[in-house]
Amino acid sequence: MEFDVPKAKHWMMILNSKIQDHKHDLTDLDLAIGDGDHGLNMARGFQEVMNKIENKEYPDLSTLFKEIGMTIISKVGGASGPLYGTAFIKASPIFQDKESITISELAQAFNASLEGLKLRGNAQIGDKTMIDVWEPVVTFMMEQGDSLHPNDLAQLAEKTKEATKNLEAKKGRAAYLGKRSIGHIDPGAASSCYLFEALANVLEGEDFDE
Repeated sequence: MEFDVPKAKHWMMILNSKIQDHKHDLTDLDLAIGDGDHGLNMARGFQEVMNKIENKEYPDLSTLFKEIGMTIISKVGGASGPLYGTAFIKASPIFQDKESITISELAQAFNASLEGLKLRGNAQIGDKTMIDVWEPVVTFMMEQGDSLHPNDLAQLAEKTKEATKNLEAKKGRAAYLGKRSIGHIDPGAASSCYLFEALANVLEGEDFDE
């Protein structure tokens, strides 16, 4: 099982579709504990990503990931733009001059993304942020390597997203709510779940039906 430029573009296509379909759900989650703009910001950003990459040729994955990251930073407002942009840009050096990579290499790239996210957001697991999805999912991918079963990846992303409901927020606007943040899913964890679910869809070889 390999990951290449066409699969990466397919991944962005599925992710954008999920974000567009669930932008109001993401906004509702963010209205409960944040600024209320996460859904619309993500929808605008990933639609712009698709507008940029859909009909463009890329020599390698690194070039594609850099463009995705820079587009997100420029188009997604709030904290989400720098965070998601950092995730893609930090992964890109792993893909230098590579048109395709193994799942083990993809896991290494996401591990670099995770470290970038932690530095950018100054968050750790348990803070009720996107890290609560990224860290267990990336650790699982590193452990499974090329034996990864995509469905297991999707199930873990969903489980870790749901688990943020029981956490008290320690970062961002949600932290001002203290214990009142308990009982709500973190919106960044929810959008991160869509990101990994879309990846699992691509790795399963599912077609995209517009």
